[in-house]
Amino acid sequence: MLDEVIGDSSAQYGLVPLSNDDFAAKLRELAEQHEVPGVAAGIFLAGEEHYAFHGVTSVENPLPVGESTLFGIGSTGKTFTATAIMRLVEEGRVDLNAPVRTYIPQLKLKDEKVAREVTVLHLLNHTAGWQGDFFTDTGQGDDALERFVERMSELEQEAPLGSAVSYNNASLSLAGRVIEKVTGRTYENAIQDMVLEPLGLQHTFFFPRDIMTRRFAVGHNKKEDGTIKVARPYGEARGGNPAGANIASTAADQIAWARFHMGDGRAPDGTQLLSKRSLKEMQRSTVDTPGSALGDHIGISWMLRAVEDVPLVSHGGSTFGLYSEFVMAPEREFAITSLTNCGPGGPELNDDLLRWALETCLGVVEPELEPVEVNADELAQYAGTYETIAAVCEIRGDAGGLVLKVELRPEVKAQLSEQGEEVEESPPFRLGLLPGAGDRYVVTDGPAKGMKGSFIRGPSGAVESVHIGGRLATRTSHIGALS
Repeated sequence: MLDEVIGDSSAQYGLVPLSNDDFAAKLRELAEQHEVPGVAAGIFLAGEEHYAFHGVTSVENPLPVGESTLFGIGSTGKTFTATAIMRLVEEGRVDLNAPVRTYIPQLKLKDEKVAREVTVLHLLNHTAGWQGDFFTDTGQGDDALERFVERMSELEQEAPLGSAVSYNNASLSLAGRVIEKVTGRTYENAIQDMVLEPLGLQHTFFFPRDIMTRRFAVGHNKKEDGTIKVARPYGEARGGNPAGANIASTAADQIAWARFHMGDGRAPDGTQLLSKRSLKEMQRSTVDTPGSALGDHIGISWMLRAVEDVPLVSHGGSTFGLYSEFVMAPEREFAITSLTNCGPGGPELNDDLLRWALETCLGVVEPELEPVEVNADELAQYAGTYETIAAVCEIRGDAGGLVLKVELRPEVKAQLSEQGEEVEESPPFRLGLLPGAGDRYVVTDGPAKGMKGSFIRGPSGAVESVHIGGRLATRTSHIGALS
């Protein structure tokens, strides 16, 4: 039946058969262009799976990247957390609209009203409003998530509950704790039993101790002098696992994940793991985010947008020099995953490969966004200092556009240094305002070229915050300057 549906889709939309040689050649070309040591990629199209691999796992201990090579997939792991929650919803054990305290009565947050009212859905669509980039290490024990959630009482509420989207890692850790409380299992064991094992995802793991007994890619950082160094240490705090901190997978397991989410909810053995209705619900908008780096809408963990009226459902992630992309076009029975091990370079490769695949396989082209020049008086309304839990961002007007400088907070730098990370100063980004799009912008150069964002106005009409990389940064000063 599935093959018949796919065949109908292929004829209806004129899908172009994919050449494995062309796929491998394009991947090699992009890896060399962007100086990425290793990459694994997979494409699902019209019922067929295609894979390509290039390079090595590490510049220090090089092993060829192949079909069994594990890559950290970062925040794509959030979709595993959301899928497990949806299984619990179908079993009647979780209600998306119920307060989180229904499942974690002892939840404490700085804002007591938010602690009472925050729902499970708020956790999964990034609208909880508290500081999200909270990466405290609460150990590697089975109580890591419990201790992480206790520390969330320290987080400031940056936006009213449900009022705005701001990418929130801490919220997904809290969702993982909901899974623990409802199932009575550790998060990782629950995901193994509810998701990985039923779907036959035998090459997806949460713990470095499991990953390191197999062939795996390590992350790399490209230095200002052009040298490529291994990113150390490998692995992050266990409390971040529901947000994707340590999860690693292969290209084939990622394509299997895509096929499940584009299918009818059945596992390979025919077991109905989720209803098709629940899968579709995950891919429907729960909140609009026009102009955001996250897409134009957020579903239940999924990021949603369209290219030439073709709906795309996506995620992706990064962790210590590892960068992944994961995109599905369910209506066209198409999916792509690309897993890379260097930054800068990896995100650019992922973006270029996606554009190539969309045009080659589906015949759709994502247009280049062309900013407009804006006079100094108009630019002044955006200039200022904007802050998140992790960074201070300065924006000023310059030559008809804007320049953004991001500086990590000293405590964040110290935390990264303690973990062995070399913290280099981030170069400024040029932002171009988009025509006819209100307060939307696009990054016009550098590693983040093409990333979208928007300024947010308050009741008075003045700019009060800005979306940068999906995070909501609050304006603290109207005087912007670059040093």
